[in-house]
Amino acid sequence: MEKTYNPGQIEPKWYETWERNGDFQPSGEGNPYCIMIPPPNVTGTLHMGHAFQDTLMDVLTRYHRMKGNNTLWQPGTDHAGIATQMVVERQLNAEGTTRQALGREAFVEKIWEWKDQSGGTIQNQMRRLGASVDWSRERFTMDEGLSHAVREVFVRLHEQGLIYRGQRLVNWDPVLQTAVSDLEVESAEEQGSIWKLRYPLADSDESVVVATTRPETMLGDTAVAVNPEDDRFSHLVGRRIRLPLVGREIPIVADEYVDPAFGTGCLKITPAHDFNDYQVGLRHGCEPINIFTEDARVNDHAPVTYRGLDRYEARERIVADFEAAGLLEAVEPHRLMVPRCDRTGVVVEPYLTYQWFVDLTRETQTDGRPGGWSEITRPAIQAVRQGDIRFVPENWTKTYYNWLEEIQDWCISRQLWWGHRIPAWYDADGHVYVGRDEAEIRERHGLGADITLHQDEDVLDTWFSSALWPFSTLGWPERTPELNTFYPTSVLVTGFDIIFFWVARMIMMGLKFEDQVPFHEVYIHGLVRDADGAKMSKSKGNVLDPIDIIDGIDLESLVAKRTTGLMQPQLAPTIERQTRTAYPDGIAAHGTDALRFTFASLATTGRDVVFDMGRVDGYRNFCNKLWNAARFVLMNTEGEDCGTQGGDIELGAAERWIISRLQRTERTVIDAIDGYRMDQAAQAIYEFIWDEYCDWYLELAKPVLQGEASDAARRGTRQTLVRVLEATLRLTHPIMPFITEEIWQRIAPLAGDATGTLIRQRFPVPEPGREDTEAEKEIAWLQRFILGIRRIRGEMDIAPGRPLPVLLQNAGAVDEERVARHRQALDFLARLESITVLPTGEEAPESALALVDHLEIRVPMAGLIDKEAELARLDKERKRLADELSRTEGKLANDNFLNRAPADVVQRERDKLSEARSALERLNEQRVRIEQL
Repeated sequence: MEKTYNPGQIEPKWYETWERNGDFQPSGEGNPYCIMIPPPNVTGTLHMGHAFQDTLMDVLTRYHRMKGNNTLWQPGTDHAGIATQMVVERQLNAEGTTRQALGREAFVEKIWEWKDQSGGTIQNQMRRLGASVDWSRERFTMDEGLSHAVREVFVRLHEQGLIYRGQRLVNWDPVLQTAVSDLEVESAEEQGSIWKLRYPLADSDESVVVATTRPETMLGDTAVAVNPEDDRFSHLVGRRIRLPLVGREIPIVADEYVDPAFGTGCLKITPAHDFNDYQVGLRHGCEPINIFTEDARVNDHAPVTYRGLDRYEARERIVADFEAAGLLEAVEPHRLMVPRCDRTGVVVEPYLTYQWFVDLTRETQTDGRPGGWSEITRPAIQAVRQGDIRFVPENWTKTYYNWLEEIQDWCISRQLWWGHRIPAWYDADGHVYVGRDEAEIRERHGLGADITLHQDEDVLDTWFSSALWPFSTLGWPERTPELNTFYPTSVLVTGFDIIFFWVARMIMMGLKFEDQVPFHEVYIHGLVRDADGAKMSKSKGNVLDPIDIIDGIDLESLVAKRTTGLMQPQLAPTIERQTRTAYPDGIAAHGTDALRFTFASLATTGRDVVFDMGRVDGYRNFCNKLWNAARFVLMNTEGEDCGTQGGDIELGAAERWIISRLQRTERTVIDAIDGYRMDQAAQAIYEFIWDEYCDWYLELAKPVLQGEASDAARRGTRQTLVRVLEATLRLTHPIMPFITEEIWQRIAPLAGDATGTLIRQRFPVPEPGREDTEAEKEIAWLQRFILGIRRIRGEMDIAPGRPLPVLLQNAGAVDEERVARHRQALDFLARLESITVLPTGEEAPESALALVDHLEIRVPMAGLIDKEAELARLDKERKRLADELSRTEGKLANDNFLNRAPADVVQRERDKLSEARSALERLNEQRVRIEQL
């Protein structure tokens, strides 16, 4: 093995080997195990959230593959309708043209060209992350096979009356001029205003004052609503308002939706431009009036004065006209939630338009429960209630139920050119025909060639095709061997933010078209946040590229990457300063395994992941530790008798101990992965490798290998070194695949194990019969003895290499037996000059003390330290720390420093203060002990 661990050399080599060998393809005689990757958008690159999620899925995949399951991790990408269309449109705009100038067919061809050129970015990133997906089965939501499944589902649902076209209120982006899903809308609190407008009654000089945050929509008001329990306005219910600026009469209605405490207690109702108003209007028979065009300008339903104005221009004109008419009661500042499209940043408009919907609310039976659930929705609720699908953590089932029980019909049409075009055709009279293709429609309806048909211009919501992902990727609607083998899949690994948009819809569609749940478990993981707990986003500039952590990146390149293309360019100077402070030397190369182990260690159930580069640094050291341990083992076993060729084998207490600890670690890791506690699996592996195998067993092996032990004892130690390491590599492989594969190739032959690749070896299975409680107790005693001596050395500042005389008081028979049995290890690891057992009642001289149960371990101080010199040294160090404390306390008491310094700089000073206080406390305790000698 190379002297230095170099992940950049070994990682590409092994991934190419695994892929070339077909190691990622399903095999094995065990039960099928299948994970469907949440398809990333083809437009972009993988971010930290993807890397975290892919690590969790790969751990599960490699684990079950090694357990002998017939394992498939299905890869693929999503066509990402809006995002992809925007990318290519921006390219066209940069070239001085538009999609409209190209025409639909040429524009779609342009997108396919772009996809072919850039589509490999995500796949290459996944390879760098070690994702063991079956690339031979990679799918894309616009592939012909998946497109066929999409058309089939649409047609069948339409034939069953579960898809319809109707006029409903939807989220509308006036820039993209398309309906958008709730997932593409981000609402944030912004500063706005409340306008209080006076509306006169039609039959008297009375008037009411309505409060609104959107005065421009008053052009489409169809009612004024008050709460039926509000005595202030009960006498007005049923009377009519003459709508200012418009002249149209509208009724005053009573509705419980109105909050008497908000605004004036009178609410203007604009059904075509507010989701809540839409429901109020339905209850009172108010016909909605749409007063905007697709680009959010005032249309011909409004008075001529306002036609053609942008919605915000109309707002200014209307407010001015109310003021001129003496009807503007007041304008007050107000914080409100503003919905913006995450793609364009424009404020989303509730918009009344014709769209295609999936019926999710038509009741199939009356059972007294709230809400209406269709034959699609009801089974999806029942599947979770009766345990066919389990959420991990279980508390997410409440979120799932809440959404399904309050569900609305699903708008599935988008006014885009890129996507699955809706399989519906219209004739000249506006009759609509739905079918798999135009030929089928003509044959079914007897439409001759003389009848012109035009296909619907809209495409389907991206989530419609994604909802079919668990079975469309396996070849549905054909009864393929893959579909029969791997459906239902085993587990879905996803974030909580798409439980509604994806998880629930996959369950609905899977039950509808396969009569089975699409997966048996849903493992919900947290979101990746930065070290300050903030969600990572490009707009904040706190995004890290996982490949930069793997390969490393210099400071200037990192600054450029984080400040280029910001949604809020004004943040660039702040982000640059924060980057230079946080990463003054850039980011060093850490390798994939260190990053993956970091993600696994942070994967606590149901909690967001607070990512800290310090953790990755620590696990890079962990990789070095494992590498160096393997080199030690190889140097002491290659070319030596490791007990594989016969001969006597003697296993001492240390061998029996490490073998026993391995069994317990294996059981812990298996239970943790089976329970989706990757953090616990990582912790158990880390503690066993670092604390037990490296820090203790390798050290305990040295006296045997380098001393005067018997040949049988040496063979036993060598055999244990290689066999425990080989099993540990198999145990660790799902989390850290590259370094374990590289080391295993050298260790496996020494252990007498099968050749091939580690990825295809069996996962370790604990053997309870090899657990040895007595050996564990004995080595625990030995560890406490050695650690007691080391603590005394540290506290008394005694050189590590100086041999120490040791006196034992209150030593029992078992203690004396253990001292004799482990004398060689004690001398070697504790650097002892002598061990003397004091007779009962004999007083020990002035000495430092360590306890192992009742056993007193004493190190006489005479001749070991100069008491006065040591006290002087401690006093000097105490003064230095006291001065540092004083300076830091003064800095943190300075309001100018606290208000002007970056938050991370202030926190570092607080950490420094805490560390200095702790160090001073330890020195004070040490001084007291030395004074007592």
